[in-house]
Amino acid sequence: MRNSFLYIILVLMMMVWGFNIIAIKVVVTAFPAITITSLRVFIAFLAILPVLFYRKVFRKFTRQEFLFILGIAITGILGHQYLMSVGLKYTTAANGGLILGAVPIVTSIAASFFLGDRLTASRVVGLIFGFIGVASVMVSGASEAIVISRGDLYFCFAVFVQTVSFILVKKASATVDIALLTGMTQLIGSGFLFMLAVPSEPNGIQGLQHGTTVAWTLFLFSGIIATGVGHFVYNYAIQQVGAGKSALFLNLTPLFSVIGSYFFLGETIYAGQWLGFGLIVAGVTLGTGVMEQVIKKRDVPA
Repeated sequence: MRNSFLYIILVLMMMVWGFNIIAIKVVVTAFPAITITSLRVFIAFLAILPVLFYRKVFRKFTRQEFLFILGIAITGILGHQYLMSVGLKYTTAANGGLILGAVPIVTSIAASFFLGDRLTASRVVGLIFGFIGVASVMVSGASEAIVISRGDLYFCFAVFVQTVSFILVKKASATVDIALLTGMTQLIGSGFLFMLAVPSEPNGIQGLQHGTTVAWTLFLFSGIIATGVGHFVYNYAIQQVGAGKSALFLNLTPLFSVIGSYFFLGETIYAGQWLGFGLIVAGVTLGTGVMEQVIKKRDVPA
């Protein structure tokens, strides 16, 4: 797949992921959060299972490969999906989407330490801007008092574990087929989530019968398109162009989530949230090295 076409697909997937925040907000409100999340991730695995059979990529893993897969399942699936789904019960979809906008910055910094990407002064400044932006989002609201919600903290932890998973995906994809990597992490991760749901939500399965048609439709959209196809495409992008550059596109997700939360959920968007979004964009531009690349291109003689 050529990079230009891959970038177009990534933009479309970021739109899907932005609206997926709204979908998850509706789903975890209608159903027991952890139970439905485990089923959503399992549906994602079933969505790409035909690809695995078609490509005939099933094989035995080495010990290191299995440890990478286990690590991704724990961080990117169990950790990220749990924190995001439960967090949306305590915060708005707009706030959750904006806080996830910090992922590109954190990923860029992590890539410098663990993948050999160079850490420059502009990336450090970008990191500072990004965290100020996230803080602005977290303390914005109708009240003048500074209050950080429990859900916002969940999303901050979700940013961290997702970053770890992206680094592990880059390392694992050097030897493991990306479709197999995506499928196995989703299968294992959904199992972990269900084991967590059984003691924490004893009546979780029974609670599924109360869902509306809209909630079930959004569940299928989130599981098949956003989680199944979306994670496969994004993991492929990490393999092809790297974790840092792929993370740049995640900057689009908060914009779509804020727009969607305003139109579909009727959530109020405050000035501090827009300020935070602007700072996150500035942080991503600096933190992922985009500004450096622009300057270098301008300095190159025609």
